[in-house]
Amino acid sequence: MDTADGSPLARPAGSRRVTAAMVAREAGVSTATVSLVVSGKARGRVSAANQEKVENAVARLGYVVDTAGSSLSKGFSPVVVLIATDITNPFYAELISAARAALGDRYELLLSVSDPGSPTDPASIPRLISQRPAGFLIDAPNAELVASLPAGTRAVLLDAPGLSTTWPTVNLDVAGGAAELARHLADLGHRRVAYLDSVVEVETFRVRREAFCDTAADLGLEACYQASSLTAVDDAASVFARVWPAWQAAGISAVVGCTDTHAYGILAAARVAGVSVPDALAVAGFDDLPYSRHMSPSLTSVSLPARELGDAAGRALRAIIDGGDPGDHQVMLTSRLIRRDSTVPAPTR
Repeated sequence: MDTADGSPLARPAGSRRVTAAMVAREAGVSTATVSLVVSGKARGRVSAANQEKVENAVARLGYVVDTAGSSLSKGFSPVVVLIATDITNPFYAELISAARAALGDRYELLLSVSDPGSPTDPASIPRLISQRPAGFLIDAPNAELVASLPAGTRAVLLDAPGLSTTWPTVNLDVAGGAAELARHLADLGHRRVAYLDSVVEVETFRVRREAFCDTAADLGLEACYQASSLTAVDDAASVFARVWPAWQAAGISAVVGCTDTHAYGILAAARVAGVSVPDALAVAGFDDLPYSRHMSPSLTSVSLPARELGDAAGRALRAIIDGGDPGDHQVMLTSRLIRRDSTVPAPTR
């Protein structure tokens, strides 16, 4: 039925389920044209006039794309799952934002987060796969988790140094940054240093710890003093406050946190204990979070580019979903040491 001016009569959106065929009739085009427009593939294939007709018909009828039916036909849904160990670290804010932008509007990004202090349980992988996501972004995995991935899974690993794997991977050069930090402390004359590690047993923390301690030992530093805590600043402060008396008695003059938030905890506890930083104790971390330059004192940190990590991983996964070769995606992002007031005494800056 047409209106008085001859245009198609719009149907009440709630009267029955609106289909692509109904939109096609409303717009006076083919269902193939409707499919191209609503899937975002109209550019260069559908005229501007017909695209406008379809968009107007969609708006009038209240048409909603059947993503469930679409995922059945394609074998997966328009959802990407980001698996992370602990998003309490502000590092993840930029990573997630960049990954989301890189995936584009065709995909939704959902988070699967393990309990703080625990690596991702490999048993969660089959449950997540059963939801038929388009793919996975897996941050800071360990070997057990990677081994649980079924062949053919569309996945990109992020920050997985030290893992021998053929999976598409975007890595951060945490080892290079850790070695540079050890050289920096040696150059400043430190001889006994300590390391506050994460309680989460994943490869990226193991690699940065071993690279720092091994380089320090090669340079003649004693770096065998270690403790571990959760990523939360308060927990890091509590652990440092507990071990500091023994470390101080042992002559420790520098402490490295495996993340900036660990280092924030060290700075907070040192302030409470009346320990002057950097004159009595040098402090450094990893990540170079935006807050680090504004700490008092500003924090020396190994810059690990979270935004570049999320962007590269998101683009790689999107290419794989679109049929690209997974073997083409092996990326290493550089790190660098940002020297600030927490390690360099004012007279020698």
